[in-house]
Amino acid sequence: MRKAPVSRRDRPAKPPLSRDGVIAVALRLLREEGLEKVTMRRVASELDTGPASLYVYVANMAELHGALLDDLLSDLSDKSPCGGWRHRIIALLDEYREILDKYPGLARSVLLLRPAGPRYLRLIDTLLGLLHEGGVPPAQAAWGVDLLLQMTTASAAEHGDGDDKAGDQQMEAVSEAGPADYPNVSRVRDELFAGTGMERRRWALTALLEGIAATPRSAAAPPA
Repeated sequence: MRKAPVSRRDRPAKPPLSRDGVIAVALRLLREEGLEKVTMRRVASELDTGPASLYVYVANMAELHGALLDDLLSDLSDKSPCGGWRHRIIALLDEYREILDKYPGLARSVLLLRPAGPRYLRLIDTLLGLLHEGGVPPAQAAWGVDLLLQMTTASAAEHGDGDDKAGDQQMEAVSEAGPADYPNVSRVRDELFAGTGMERRRWALTALLEGIAATPRSAAAPPA
């Protein structure tokens, strides 16, 4: 027996599309299946619409990735840790990196973006406030924030997925480097890969902070 066609009026109404709805679906796909599954076509399918409909709410994939980052930054703690301004900056950037560690693909994408969401701007503002508290001149702080966030994001992009085959290859090459051809590598061979990941990251951030505080922007001028 042939079924009677279902009227459009009898179908469940689709929820209206919105920017928040698009980002919510993309975030769910990111958490459950990874960034590679977050495509306009897949998000549109989940929302029972066509990909072209999404561009009303997000201009392109770069904007969508930036929105995903901003949503994830809601997990940043609102409470400032105890300690000096350097310690608090490092603690905040550690927390930022831990968020990105879960999504190394997104971290790699963020390296090519200029995130502009309200939570990312709040992160910049907080870092600038801590640098100001430490007496870092405003011009140096302004350039320094960019450097601190780039390094932290790059660290998550490089190591977040736990697959460090390239690092293993480098260690093997260093271990085989002879003093005749590579005298400087040979001299510090044991130190090149010493320390835990956390120790190296915190040392790097401390070195950056010391340099940001001590290096005036005039040092960027070309030599006369």
